[in-house]
Amino acid sequence: MLRLATPQDASALVGIYGQYIHTPITFEYQLPSPQEFQDRITHTLEGYPYLIWEENGVPVGYAYAHRFKERAAYQWGAELSVYVAQGHTSHGMGRKLYGALMELLAIQGVRTVYGIVTVPNAKSEGLHRTMGFRDAGICRNTGYVDGAWRDVQTFEKAIAPYDLDPVPITPFPQLSLELVQSILEKWN
Repeated sequence: MLRLATPQDASALVGIYGQYIHTPITFEYQLPSPQEFQDRITHTLEGYPYLIWEENGVPVGYAYAHRFKERAAYQWGAELSVYVAQGHTSHGMGRKLYGALMELLAIQGVRTVYGIVTVPNAKSEGLHRTMGFRDAGICRNTGYVDGAWRDVQTFEKAIAPYDLDPVPITPFPQLSLELVQSILEKWN
């Protein structure tokens, strides 16, 4: 089942994220505390969607968005992240999380979404390509993690038209709850 995350989901999401902390997939060295993760969820939901996929009432995947860059002209871009518990990957969950996330972001007024992937990462690269993202470049030796310098690849996808007089994006909490629920149900 697909649903919105709440700060109370922090411990479960730390458990999923912890499966990646000592891999090149994330550039964090230390696993955040549940309190720090709770703060991240709260902060994200102030502007963007944060979604959870759960099976039998247990979160097994999550995805969220945040602003791509901080300057005003970047406000119509969002960076996406998705994490799926090991043992649950390659079952279509990432596509559903990303699909719902992008649909919600388009309603908010986001025009372009970005995925930043440490390469190689065949599953994440495949997810982005399957979802219609295009390669937007590789930054070499971007971070030192797991004993080596790592490259990151940027993927990008247009999700809405590029009109010449865009209004600022709508913060996620201002979207109709009924509309949000209908999108989540569509992707369940």
